[in-house]
Amino acid sequence: MGKMKLLRGVRSFAGKGGLLASTAILIGITGHAALAQGGGQYFERVATVPVFINLPDGADPTTETVAEIIAATADGMTLAYTDSPGDAIGIFDISDPTDPIPSGRVDLGGEPTSVAISGGTVYAAVNTSESYTAPSGFVGAISLSDRTMGAQCDVQGQPDSIAVSPDGSYLAVVVENERDEDLNDGEIPQAPPGHLAVFALGDDGTITNCDAATIVDMTGLADVAPSDPEPEYVDINSDNIAVVTLQENNYLVLVDLASGSVTGHFSAGTVDLDAIDATEEGIISGSDSLSDVPREPDAVTWLDTSRFATANEGDYLGGSRGFTIFSTDGTVLFDSGEDLEYLGMSYGHYPEDRAENKGVEPEGIDFGQYGDDALIFVASERGNFVAVYQDNGADAAPDLLQFLPTAVGPEGLLTLPGRDMFIVATEVDEEDNGLRATLAFYTRTADRDGYPTLVSDVDPATGAPIGWGALSGLVAAADDANTLYAVSDSFYATSRIYTIDLSSTPARITDFVELTRDGEPVGYDLEGIALRDDGGFWLASEGHPGNERSNYVFGVNADGVIEQEITLPDDLVAQAVRFGFEGVASWADEGGERLIVAIQREWADDPDNQVKLGIYDPSSETWSFVGYPIAEPMSERGGWVGLSEITYLGDQRFALIERDNQPGIYSAHKVVTVISLDGVDPVPYGQTLPVVEPTVAIDLLPLLRASNGWISDKPEGLAVTSDGSVYLITDNDGVDDATGETLLLNIGSADQLQ
Repeated sequence: MGKMKLLRGVRSFAGKGGLLASTAILIGITGHAALAQGGGQYFERVATVPVFINLPDGADPTTETVAEIIAATADGMTLAYTDSPGDAIGIFDISDPTDPIPSGRVDLGGEPTSVAISGGTVYAAVNTSESYTAPSGFVGAISLSDRTMGAQCDVQGQPDSIAVSPDGSYLAVVVENERDEDLNDGEIPQAPPGHLAVFALGDDGTITNCDAATIVDMTGLADVAPSDPEPEYVDINSDNIAVVTLQENNYLVLVDLASGSVTGHFSAGTVDLDAIDATEEGIISGSDSLSDVPREPDAVTWLDTSRFATANEGDYLGGSRGFTIFSTDGTVLFDSGEDLEYLGMSYGHYPEDRAENKGVEPEGIDFGQYGDDALIFVASERGNFVAVYQDNGADAAPDLLQFLPTAVGPEGLLTLPGRDMFIVATEVDEEDNGLRATLAFYTRTADRDGYPTLVSDVDPATGAPIGWGALSGLVAAADDANTLYAVSDSFYATSRIYTIDLSSTPARITDFVELTRDGEPVGYDLEGIALRDDGGFWLASEGHPGNERSNYVFGVNADGVIEQEITLPDDLVAQAVRFGFEGVASWADEGGERLIVAIQREWADDPDNQVKLGIYDPSSETWSFVGYPIAEPMSERGGWVGLSEITYLGDQRFALIERDNQPGIYSAHKVVTVISLDGVDPVPYGQTLPVVEPTVAIDLLPLLRASNGWISDKPEGLAVTSDGSVYLITDNDGVDDATGETLLLNIGSADQLQ
């Protein structure tokens, strides 16, 4: 897999062509007007770039590379990021945010934990600790002009966050001296304690007290483990007052950098949370409550000289799942409470597998003054989104303005108001899963909000939003062009059929029913849904021989009650592999209702690159089959190609989704094909199958790449409404090893499916 080929792939969807294409291709997607607070401009994502493309020539592109903390020059044209596993900082030319250019790396001789830029100097905090009990590290001053590291200033411990004062006079370094999580179950105190190291900067950015940092002692302040402060993050206001979070201690400290003295300190306090999901049982439901949860703030940002905001990620005792605005005297002016949890639930970004452990887990926060708009950006590390709020001052609560999707694991946030830009670094890099650490670029240039495309209403049973995700099949109502039905797959413990209202933008999940058997909710791997002649639905459930799970077609009523169960012939079941039923469609034939199911990949008895379509006659309870030729894998990363959906078009014609299993820049083949059974005689299993002739009708890759994000490998649902509109939906895998984005797109009209 050549680096230059991948680089060209990145620019093909992250560059100007992708941006211009998005305005033409995203048919039917308009802004989330309900979130707008006054008609200002919206941020739109214009590029997402994996940082492995900044590896040296000849390096293995599968090498783990991380983008964690980011900083930019004053003119906003050059970006630096920390790459912890690579012991380096990376540089990008971002003069054109739609086409960021990798500009090399600087080796540091240790693990970078944070980065800041002032003038022509990049300051990198570098961890060189031999052990938890012998922490060490330095701040390195790197020239942007020649990429050489000059001064290396001892910080007397293991550094974490770093910040330069707005006037360029001071450099503050949080020295965490983090605890050993395997010692004493990770509880503190654990010596040695952390502190704040303060350096003075000359007019040219030189560290003038490199050999004698001012050490600000923070022991004896916190209520939790006062002998072991573990400072986490620092930000500096225009009065040269630093605010420092002591995450594990649930504490906040204010430091006057000029004198090196503590001028204020107080507990971050606790929060009560109602109607949230705090149980990992495979169902997103706001049926839990938590009380006296310590905030345990991570990142912090000044809003002005008298107020700051914290992202309350939590650690081993807490994490209040939101953000808080404090005054400098410790007064809580605002707390978001359950808001971020509800955003995750309503927008399909809720990480159910983290429900017991801090939920959406807000970790990053930043502030920017964009013209007249004071904006707060809060990142959910586990929900993979950034919530943008309008700050309304000390006397009013902030207003939610926008929800920005990210790649996996947003860590570093950077506001660039001078360029109307916002940047997010994501740190998860799992090449085996097709996930890469990225830099994502957003510009405040859109007239409308392009995301989300689907949200959920409130669940009256809980008062929280209807939880949803992993939508894997789609069908349109027979006589209502504004109604779709969707199913979720086996990521969740209970199967659901969701009702989607298309009459508003974004579309809304207004209701759901659970699949039940004998009065009890049940869970299957639902991958397809079709309308049933006598009311209700046909549902296709994918089998998995290794899990002793069969392929089923269920006939259910409108309330989700299973009334009929259809399985394959036993001799065919013996040939099954993991990839089974992926879609179901129904139609009226001369002899009555017929069903057709798509099997995703080749089974043991199939020729290479050919899968089966099974046709079922409910009246005679018999199966017959045809073959479908699938394309060979085209991705440079390999993988496979299979089917994901089948939809009836009329006149014995069907539309199918044929796709590879590759996400992001690795995606190479995602199309809608059309076949006809006219003149094709399906045969019982065991006979030589007639093979249909698919025609590619729509290339889905330009539509998916128009989002300028790390795209899903799974376009999984396709439906044609009664007015002839064609809708596509992607499966977000329940935000597990996936970005969490769900795209519900109007991709044109049925006339295109010829």
